Amino acid sequence: MATERKKLLLRLDPAVHDALARWAAGELRSTNAQIEYLLRKALADAGRLPGGVGRMRGPGRPSATPDPDPEED
Repeated sequence: MATERKKLLLRLDPAVHDALARWAAGELRSTNAQIEYLLRKALADAGRLPGGVGRMRGPGRPSATPDPDPEED
């Protein structure tokens, strides 16, 4: 079952936003996905990422055929 994603208003310096947007584009992510990726990485590096956190989709376009569900084996 998918859980609803939280919404957050984030105020950034315009130069920081522009740098994040360029970085995200270089990694084929949206700016929002790049921010989430960086936050997850920082939490994991600090040992503070909760165990029940779902996986993030990889960068780039989603594949045309969905990955097989590992639960169905």
